[in-house]
Amino acid sequence: MGKTGIMICGHGSRDPQAIDEFHHMVAQLAHLLPEEPVESGFLEFARPVLREGLDRLRARGVSQVLAVPGMLFAAGHVKNDVPSVLNAYAAEHGVEIAFGRDLGIDPKLLRASRERIEAALGIAGDGIGWQDTLLAVIGRGTSDPDANGNVAKVARMLWEGMGFGWAEVGYSGVAHPRVDVVLERASRLGFARIVVFPYFLFTGVLVRRIYDQTDQVAARHPEIEFIKAGYLNDHPLVIETFIDRIEGIRTGDVNMNCLLCKYRTQLIGHEDAVGAPQVGHHHHVEGIGTEADHDHPHTHHHHRHGVPAAPAPPDPATGTAPGD
Repeated sequence: MGKTGIMICGHGSRDPQAIDEFHHMVAQLAHLLPEEPVESGFLEFARPVLREGLDRLRARGVSQVLAVPGMLFAAGHVKNDVPSVLNAYAAEHGVEIAFGRDLGIDPKLLRASRERIEAALGIAGDGIGWQDTLLAVIGRGTSDPDANGNVAKVARMLWEGMGFGWAEVGYSGVAHPRVDVVLERASRLGFARIVVFPYFLFTGVLVRRIYDQTDQVAARHPEIEFIKAGYLNDHPLVIETFIDRIEGIRTGDVNMNCLLCKYRTQLIGHEDAVGAPQVGHHHHVEGIGTEADHDHPHTHHHHRHGVPAAPAPPDPATGTAPGD
């Protein structure tokens, strides 16, 4: 029985604060799991890249890796790009890598979301009731309708669970409606207060853009109070959910919801995605960004995983880290 290590697979960002927040979360996980080496890596835009994190685990004597995605939902990165890198590395170096499921829609994450929203409302003060308040949940946005639908489900559960008068859903890129569109629409619905909640793990270009667009819409509607809630970050319940995913690998709880996965089921408008080969598509931005290491060598792996996947969705904006 070989030594087991844990690998946290992040997306990566050009934003140094986002990278710092990710590393801080990984450090907390390492503190809570002292019996096993914990390392991390990024798919793109930051160092270390995934292969370098895996190299560090091997250097620490690890031959069995429990890898978990440091991303909220299973879209193209979790279903395709990260497994492609992991499978290629496992085949090349003879290590065993088991990949856990995404954080997904989880009761703990919903509770963490509620606390972030309640904290923002607490700062705003009383005077406006829940029924006079609209909740706008903003997700990253991908070309995977299942992942986009999960954002809508989170919004619905927070809306009903917390008692808001209404909820709207928007996306920072790729999917519609975009942030400015959904907030303008929400402003016409007659609510006295709008709470904007970015359903993101960490800060970055996209989260700052969400807050900036909120300010712009608020300036056009001074009669409405706009509240900017914090993103999830290293909330204790987020940390607990990561530990749950790691333990899930040990117990075999690694199955992602494939009922509406466009890579396995023919969905309207995505029929050609079923059965496509699983190939990584982020090698051109692997490792660049915060350290701008453009001389880092890139290799292109063609490898099939247990779940066939289509090519990864496009980034939300050219030159912007889609996982921000």
